[in-house]
Amino acid sequence: MFGWGQDIGIDLGTATVIAFVKGKGIVLREPSVVAVDSNTNEVLAVGREARRMLGRTPGNIVATRPLRDGVISNYTVTEKMLKYFISRVCGHSIFSPRIMICIPSQVTEVEKKAVIDAATQAGARRVYLIEEPIAAAIGAGIDISKPCGNMVVDIGGGTTDVAVISLGGSVVSTSLKIAGDKFDEYIVKYIKKKHNIMIGERTAEDLKINIGCVYPKMQDSEMEIRGRDLVDGLPKTVTIYSSEMLEALIEPALMIVDAVHSVLEKTPPELAADISDKGIYMTGGGCLVDGLDKLLQEKTGINVMIAQDAISCVALGTGKALDTLDSLDAKRSRK
Repeated sequence: MFGWGQDIGIDLGTATVIAFVKGKGIVLREPSVVAVDSNTNEVLAVGREARRMLGRTPGNIVATRPLRDGVISNYTVTEKMLKYFISRVCGHSIFSPRIMICIPSQVTEVEKKAVIDAATQAGARRVYLIEEPIAAAIGAGIDISKPCGNMVVDIGGGTTDVAVISLGGSVVSTSLKIAGDKFDEYIVKYIKKKHNIMIGERTAEDLKINIGCVYPKMQDSEMEIRGRDLVDGLPKTVTIYSSEMLEALIEPALMIVDAVHSVLEKTPPELAADISDKGIYMTGGGCLVDGLDKLLQEKTGINVMIAQDAISCVALGTGKALDTLDSLDAKRSRK
């Protein structure tokens, strides 16, 4: 492959961008946040550095997440972010890379085109798309080429993708805009309503990671947070318990359970039998919220497993799918 540039797989997530280079594995994992100077439109920081600026910038600097709900919401900024990450991965290579990017299963043609255009503008020689649940299944180590049903629930930052996969394609799938970010929003709303305190996205995320749960715990855990008192406008510290997190998060969690239900209802009976034998695989960072697997198992009566290295599953699957690029290219040139 020397002389053709690298083959790169990118998990273009709402919360995190993970890049996989063929032959090297995962080489980059950065938050999908970009800080832009609104006066000059210049990109000041990308990734971790920009994430530290979220909610803490002066008027002329805007720290944004260019992807919302799994799709591009700000095209120009996404292109700049991709360009930055691709140049970091490729170094000073003079050859353009081939890039495979994964997308939610229910995106429109317009949204697909936006991803392809952004990656091409950012320096890709050729761009390929792969659906998230299929990439997640490959990354979780499932052999998707066989004629038997596998169910994958991929909960990312912006979207939850639920799919039944057989013979390398998805038979029934759905994508809903309830995932990690929505959990954070529900936490912000709950703290505001119950404690009369305003907290930011990052504090909400810390609460979710440290004490968040969607299934009753044997022992209540607690965490101290600081926010702005909505009565007097002053900073205030309160202690939050995991039992409160359960109250805050149960509603979005049950929406995900409902989506899994509706996909199971539409699944052909032979494949449904395979799923009840093998169980449901969960991938993505959002599935790590404490008790989500137990809740899903209780509501469906099917065994639920969290994939090993759930956060990287989609990127690993995209990386493994890079092996098929040569045959995809051959098909394209035959057309």
